[in-house]
Amino acid sequence: MGWGAATREGTCGMADVELRRHGRLGLITLNRPEALNALTHAMVHEMTAQLTAWAEDDGVALVAIAGEGDRAFCAGGDIRALWDAGKPGGEAGRANWAFYADEYKLNALIHRYPKPYVSVMDGIVMGGGVGVSIHGSLRIATERTVFAMPETGIGLFPDVGATWFLPRLPGQLGLWLGLTGARVRGMDCVRAGLCDLFLDSESLEEALQFLAEGPWDEDAGGETDPLKLLTGPLSELASVTADRAHPSQELVDGPYAGESVEAVLDALAAEGNWGEEQRATILGKSPTCTRIAFRQIRAGADLSFEDCMALEYRLARFCMTHGDFYEGVRATIIDKDGAPKWSPASLAEADDGFVEQAFAPLGDDDLSV
Repeated sequence: MGWGAATREGTCGMADVELRRHGRLGLITLNRPEALNALTHAMVHEMTAQLTAWAEDDGVALVAIAGEGDRAFCAGGDIRALWDAGKPGGEAGRANWAFYADEYKLNALIHRYPKPYVSVMDGIVMGGGVGVSIHGSLRIATERTVFAMPETGIGLFPDVGATWFLPRLPGQLGLWLGLTGARVRGMDCVRAGLCDLFLDSESLEEALQFLAEGPWDEDAGGETDPLKLLTGPLSELASVTADRAHPSQELVDGPYAGESVEAVLDALAAEGNWGEEQRATILGKSPTCTRIAFRQIRAGADLSFEDCMALEYRLARFCMTHGDFYEGVRATIIDKDGAPKWSPASLAEADDGFVEQAFAPLGDDDLSV
């Protein structure tokens, strides 16, 4: 950043995450551009410690998080590291349970953060990157934003609080995103309720400078709501909105209102070419994780945030000891053959009874956030 003096608050590894203070702004910069700023366990620890400290620091009025480079805010967790730690599945997957517990606790900290938390969601925002951004109090999209929850394609489920936020999107958009891994870009993220404000990427440095120098020590015309103090001036930097690129809510709502995965697939079969493409996309994902995703998103509508995170931890432990994750990562990231061999291989085999074990309470091991 070329603006203002900065105080370095901490580092992680070889500065994988930069923690600095600019004026009264605490700025987190995810700094692994060569890995699309993917989160490591060490980064999760460092961010948690610094956010906890800033929450109690009267010199920090607000926090912002951004990603280094122009390709990605954060493309997710370091999936390759999780694959390496847990392969070939089974009991070995227990090595990754601590990562998910700590990541979900960080998501919860952001969800209830006592100060404004501004997420600059510029570039790719997927998986774990969603978890450290979407729970903020002000989410900024740009023309480069690409949002997705593609987990079912690698033998996982939409997590990092998706059980909470997906069913709270308009209509059936959340289920559509969770089952298909569809990508939502730019201004469409605002339209879908995933972001709050659209700025051109060229305005981001000016926006961050305003956040650092904002009216934190003046009356500001009697305004006391910090988010209103932020959004007014930032909105003046916004560019002309883009045309809609993702399917309309009305198109999604019909077929995705089904009471089961099979009902959704049957409804899509009657929707012509668009529906057949959607159906083929879903059927290409892990049958087990598709079944899990449908159930968790439907259940999440009636759960508290804390209960959603506890459920996700149960599901994460199941997936880390289930072969589909390791096979999905192999096919997508390791060998890149795009031909995962899921087990069970069909939704009929991965039925409600099969996935029931993934939802079972863990007793004393249940996650508390």
